Amino acid sequence: MAEKYIKLFQEFPPVSTEAWKEKVVADLKGADFDRKLVWRTNEGFSVQPYYRQEDLEKLGYLDALPGEFPYVRGTKTSNNDWYVRQNIIVKDLEEANKKALDVLMKGVTSLGFVFNECTEVTVADMGILLKGICLESVEVNFMAKCFTNKIALAFAEYAAAGTWDPKNIVASVACDPFGNYLLYGRMKNGFEGSVEQVKGLIEKASQFPNYRVIAINGKNYGNAGASAVQELAFALAQGTEYLSALTEAGTAVDQVAKNIKFNLSVSSNYFMEIAKLRAGRLLWAQIVKAYEPKGEAACQMQVHAETGSWNKTFYDPYVNMLRTQTEAMSAALGGADSITVLPFNAIYEDPTTFSDRIARNQQLLLKEESHFDKIVDAGAGSYYIEELTASIADEAWKLFLAIQDQGGFLAAAKAGFIQAEVKAMAAKRDLNVATRRENLLGVNQFPNFSERLEKAELVEDALQPTDLTADDAEIETIKPYRGAQAFEAIRVATDRYAKTNKRPLAFMLTVGNLNFSKARSQFACNFFAVAGYEVRDNNGFASVEDGVAAAKQAAADIVVICSSDDEYAAFAPAAYDLLKDEAIFVVAGAPACTDELKAKGIENFIHVKSNLLEELKAYQSKLGVI
Repeated sequence: MAEKYIKLFQEFPPVSTEAWKEKVVADLKGADFDRKLVWRTNEGFSVQPYYRQEDLEKLGYLDALPGEFPYVRGTKTSNNDWYVRQNIIVKDLEEANKKALDVLMKGVTSLGFVFNECTEVTVADMGILLKGICLESVEVNFMAKCFTNKIALAFAEYAAAGTWDPKNIVASVACDPFGNYLLYGRMKNGFEGSVEQVKGLIEKASQFPNYRVIAINGKNYGNAGASAVQELAFALAQGTEYLSALTEAGTAVDQVAKNIKFNLSVSSNYFMEIAKLRAGRLLWAQIVKAYEPKGEAACQMQVHAETGSWNKTFYDPYVNMLRTQTEAMSAALGGADSITVLPFNAIYEDPTTFSDRIARNQQLLLKEESHFDKIVDAGAGSYYIEELTASIADEAWKLFLAIQDQGGFLAAAKAGFIQAEVKAMAAKRDLNVATRRENLLGVNQFPNFSERLEKAELVEDALQPTDLTADDAEIETIKPYRGAQAFEAIRVATDRYAKTNKRPLAFMLTVGNLNFSKARSQFACNFFAVAGYEVRDNNGFASVEDGVAAAKQAAADIVVICSSDDEYAAFAPAAYDLLKDEAIFVVAGAPACTDELKAKGIENFIHVKSNLLEELKAYQSKLGVI
């Protein structure tokens, strides 16, 4: 049998990369290969349309097995299991405890207690919050706006007083004074005070081998618009700052490293996010190794992945479930140690029982039905994923070194370098969203035409960036926000306007060539529905006169003529003259006769290269909506 297969494949000689490219170039019929097929990413490198085995020859880590340094393939050796975390917002200790006990019966293996208010938590409070919870059976995590240090100490004291085996307690507290420096603009206890505080926490937690008290909240960069490379590089630089500061203060590097947990965001760029987690483990292992730890296990990167908020929306919010599903898949395949899927409505209200259940089940489906937890590093050997891993690692390392050249993470933050990098990338992504190079389904593309926001006041906070800048801030801060906010503000304004006025109507005057007129009317309907306008499509009018008459009868506020480029020269001026000033007149497309039409007084044109955001703001102003 084997000989037959050998003979079969001998009939098909190997095809070189050059031959493949020659065939592709021939099929492009003169189009430029790079411009047509090569994708330039926000991460700073280009992605080819295909990869081959020879592309992996330069990669030096492919022989490492799962669980082996540099841990590209993960820290697990026999499976890909992860903790399913559900966050619980703590407003009342007893209610939070009741909810925790309930969700633990529904597949959750990790609890995230979130304190959004500044509340000092005592050991007695911890007893109420964790009553009935076996700390040897579930991971527990604490995130707080303030008093994180006291929460960490209270948990350690509570756990020490129990009958649990300290080795079996898995927990974390998101203590991150260096990261908070970029959120609040100041370090409350100063540099030395913060280092001493964290050092004390490490000493207190030393009796619990799996209790991590240092958080690297890289997710804050991702949620502020940073690229995958930037989020990773800044997180690594932040982790390195902790390693340096704490080892200089006398703490062993093994102790510091084992107390660090990276909290990273996951976006909808599916393969990029898988590769980001793999590249992160590769780089962190090399960084920790440079500090010469006693044990190689100290080089392992502990990652909690959380679905990001940057791409989430409150219009058509159920689409958020689709976003978080692919994000959870990326996190699982990338080898995250624990995952939080944020409920689809988390950006604009407290999660409900329904939204919590859906978010929880999204992970359980990946485990119980898709078996993502069974195979270690399922992406291994994929030419594309391996190449992305190497490319992200290269670019993140370059940015990491640039930060080190400035004196490290805190020095770069004081100089405004990190903030400037995040702002520049956020501005680039905002422009991509505005011009629809980056789509947010239901917001800047394919909106739900009939959706109406009944209580606009409920989403006021969701329309603003998260600004935690302290009054005594000494540096510029980063401000997590969502890419949809600018578009949502436009639609909210329309919904408010429609409470007391007629909702603006965009009327499609379809005339002439049916193929062109229908395609352009669909484009224009989508264009104006993004702003929440009522849109009315039509099958095609026999003449311009019929179309204008129908538009006037409908009391249209905007009339969009939809036809072919060749016919616009005659149709557009005729329609414009018949409408006079009774409605805003718009041409769908960018015909060759545009200059001639402008000379006749026609000012408004919409097409695929339009800046959708700026155009809609202008129409809002013309209509008196804002």
